[in-house]
Amino acid sequence: MVSATHIMSTGRLTVWTGRILSGVAILFLAFDGIIKILQLAPAVQSSIQLGLPGSVVPVIGVLEMVCLLIYVVPRTALLGAILLTGYLGGAVATQMHAGAALFPVVFPAIIGALVWGGLFLRDETLRTLMPLCQ
Repeated sequence: MVSATHIMSTGRLTVWTGRILSGVAILFLAFDGIIKILQLAPAVQSSIQLGLPGSVVPVIGVLEMVCLLIYVVPRTALLGAILLTGYLGGAVATQMHAGAALFPVVFPAIIGALVWGGLFLRDETLRTLMPLCQ
């Protein structure tokens, strides 16, 4: 009985940790997508510095928000994580192409790790498909 309670509380802690990690990634990506859709000056200026025309900023923001919405829905979260991985990989490639410093290159990868880590911890099916240990 004690071990069953311990397993249940560990499972609950795991799920909540996953939700928190996912929440951090969701908040950042939502903020980033919204400022791009609204074409706020920092988003447009940073895109121009990376060599992208300002006219593509809202399109990139909409694409980011669509991927994020797919991730937020539990039933489609795995597809959303895959799509966000592609989006964030493009961000890493763009930063590297522009010759950015280390942090701007690594930051999208950190967000990607939060996306996948959060999903892994909150989705038992994913943990079953991809066990970290045998």
